Amino acid sequence: MNTKTINDMVIRFANVNGSGSASANDMFAKSVFRMGIPVSPKNIFPSNIQGLPTWFDVRISEKGYLGRREGIDVLVAVNPATMKKDIESVLPGGYLIYDSSKVLHEDYIREGIHYIGIPMMAMVMEHYSVPRLQQLFKNMVYVGALIALLDMEMEVTRNIVKETFAKKEKLVPPNFQALDLGYNYAKENYDCPINFCVKRADKIGNKIMMEGNAAIGLGAVYGGATVMAWYPITPSTSVAKAFETYCKKLRIDPQTGKKNYAFVQSEDELAAIGMVIGAAWNGARAFTATSGPGVSLMSEFIGLAYFAEIPAVIVNVQRGGPSTGMPTRTQQPDILSSAYASHGDTKHMLLFPSTPAECFEFTAQAFDLADYFQTPVFIMSDLDLGMNEHLSPPLKWDDSRKYNLGKVMSAEDLETKEFGRYLDVDGDGVCYRTIPGTHPTKGSFFTRGTSRDEYAQYSENGQVYVNVVNRISKKWQTAKSHVPAPEFYQKENESKQGIVFFGTTTYAALEAMDILEGHGRKWDAMRVRAFPFNQEVADFIASHEKVFVIEQNKDAQFRSLLINELEVNPKKLEPVLVYDGKPITATAIIDKLMN
Repeated sequence: MNTKTINDMVIRFANVNGSGSASANDMFAKSVFRMGIPVSPKNIFPSNIQGLPTWFDVRISEKGYLGRREGIDVLVAVNPATMKKDIESVLPGGYLIYDSSKVLHEDYIREGIHYIGIPMMAMVMEHYSVPRLQQLFKNMVYVGALIALLDMEMEVTRNIVKETFAKKEKLVPPNFQALDLGYNYAKENYDCPINFCVKRADKIGNKIMMEGNAAIGLGAVYGGATVMAWYPITPSTSVAKAFETYCKKLRIDPQTGKKNYAFVQSEDELAAIGMVIGAAWNGARAFTATSGPGVSLMSEFIGLAYFAEIPAVIVNVQRGGPSTGMPTRTQQPDILSSAYASHGDTKHMLLFPSTPAECFEFTAQAFDLADYFQTPVFIMSDLDLGMNEHLSPPLKWDDSRKYNLGKVMSAEDLETKEFGRYLDVDGDGVCYRTIPGTHPTKGSFFTRGTSRDEYAQYSENGQVYVNVVNRISKKWQTAKSHVPAPEFYQKENESKQGIVFFGTTTYAALEAMDILEGHGRKWDAMRVRAFPFNQEVADFIASHEKVFVIEQNKDAQFRSLLINELEVNPKKLEPVLVYDGKPITATAIIDKLMN
């Protein structure tokens, strides 16, 4: 008798883009979540609108492993174009669920796996007359079959269907019917459950499921943003959609009904960042969302904001590059291009969230940092975090929290104190600024990107220029104590070797550490959450003989940033790299660490 594997599996849905499968697949993932089991769905989709292959992987792990895992336990294959290769991904002892409306070709038969045929198309053609509906409900048929085969709770999925179509109630009964068609066929024709089961657990607590892009959009609203200028680009477009959606709920004047925000789709990325800088100069909290190609186009204006010292928040949802690259695949390839964006000597703050909760918090914090230090701040997300739903701590906000606008002089200050726009009064490199119009004749109304003195007077004097850039460097040193501190996974260092990771590499890194510790191999670890690096980052690296730096790009850019900024011996930092467009796995990390 086969032993059942409970709450530990990877299910892959192999579909055709544009077939409506994503909604059904998402309902399945949410059903697992509602049953109290940690789940991590990942949608792998093409850059065209319709017709090419798409995959939706759902990792179910009662242990809470949320990174991608190689090897498929249950494959739902409904795309003939990729079926042969998809079948190769099924682990020995795994299952292939396919549409048996037609006889399965012998090319798709392999030893060592189980075959489960469900006549999906035949059933929907019998019960639904509209071709488009047949395609949509075919997806719900295989969801129903999975519920039976994995011994899941049908009522959970039914409730999700009712919630999904709460405003279109007439769609609820036909979706129920499709679920029942698949469920009943599986029950009547196969031994249910199969060797993989999903059983209710209590492993979620108060955690939520949310996309990082939605959390960033909401974080911008709570962070005080009233202006967003953007140009559409995958995978950041849903940040704009989220910001607009939340603004329509939260930024409408209750007395007049008018919008208290500006939302502008510009003609290109350069115009978008220009609008952000203009709005911020005039006192608004403003931001844009883009990806690597957009940052490249924005670079000249980013340099203006850096040198003229104007706040700006830039959300970079990274994707595969260079050029168009792989626009619907995840990477972390913009570390250096964002940290040093623009020509000349520039350095920009980078925040590295790893969960939707951090996307929310870091975005709100980015506006405080940008205002206080009067400089661009980047939120460094990626496609995996931005466009996939992740299990996350709940979003938190303290209603007593006040925005930190930094050193802003009032009209009274201008009457009683000396004002120099670029004068370092406090010795921390951070100058006092004014909002244009604060005083009818005093304060700043205009600025420039050329060299100038402490009082914003144009100057080509070399020493004046040196004084300005040296003061900005002092400001950079001050910022080190204001950005999010690194997170450590041990009270005291216990190993001669360490691991450094950031962003979405966190999921696989933590799983790898857990597996290695189970085999008696303990590693010290640090998750970096921001650049500039503070002293704790330098101390961690200095205290270990060898440090492995985990990242998702070809050139080990984060490692290069550590070497350049902390003057670390390159031989001490060993890169662990994955850049094929898929999220890194614990297996890939373990292979590198052990070899």
